[in-house]
Amino acid sequence: MTQIINGKKIADKIKNGIVKQIAKLSDRPNLAIILVGERADSKLYVDLKQKEAKKCGIDTHLYKFNEDVDEEELLQSIDFINNDELIDSVLLQLPLPEKFNTDKIVNAIDVKKDVDGFHPENLKKINSNLPLLTKERVGVRSYITPPLAGVILEILQDINCDLQDKQIVILANSAIFMQGVGNILQQKGAKILPCKYGEKKLPDCTKQADVIVTAIGQKHYLTADYIKEDAVIIDIGIIKEEKNTFGDVDFDSAKNIASFITPVPGGVGPITIACAFRNVLKLYEQNHK
Repeated sequence: MTQIINGKKIADKIKNGIVKQIAKLSDRPNLAIILVGERADSKLYVDLKQKEAKKCGIDTHLYKFNEDVDEEELLQSIDFINNDELIDSVLLQLPLPEKFNTDKIVNAIDVKKDVDGFHPENLKKINSNLPLLTKERVGVRSYITPPLAGVILEILQDINCDLQDKQIVILANSAIFMQGVGNILQQKGAKILPCKYGEKKLPDCTKQADVIVTAIGQKHYLTADYIKEDAVIIDIGIIKEEKNTFGDVDFDSAKNIASFITPVPGGVGPITIACAFRNVLKLYEQNHK
């Protein structure tokens, strides 16, 4: 029988640990959140992150820009935040309006304050198999785990899924996401299958996987026909239609064949925020050392 993964339960466990650690600090970590444009979903996510950050003991500072802001002005603002000693970490709400060069904006964030872990310097460390940034390794060259990679690790740990020799498929539109997450999972002993979204023979490939991670943003793309019996399904896709939210996975068909599956909503979303806050705390500890 398929078990539905409770994202809120996992997230609450992570946040409770963060609260206990912050309670021991002499001051509170400070997170800058950058929001560009008027996307309703992005505004909703930012409001939620601010609310949850407050519960964890993290102070937030919102930098909100109209969609018509000049890219150079945005970059200057990021440079100001980078040099603001009060700010320990920076979170850029994505996606940005189409006119912006997202890679350029992401790369402008100081790697020592990059909550999402997608800065080129951090990705180089991931690719070089350097150790994760932990409290014991503050001051050592190490990397921040991108929150979505953290989500996958947390879920697999919660369901007692050992990654050693597991075959994993990662379906995503983002090469950065696929590379960063894939390398981290490989470091844990997993084997990444060369399945690519959009290929005609994709089901033949995905049906070999013990774990499928999907982040393509296409409603109900992944059906039971793509899934091996008792596979673990982690659905990171988020598709908004009016007041409804859907994932990449056709939940109703997949739940009859998977061993574990994340729902949308209520699956990876809460854990992603919790993992981001954990990075805020890690960056605070690193920068204050």
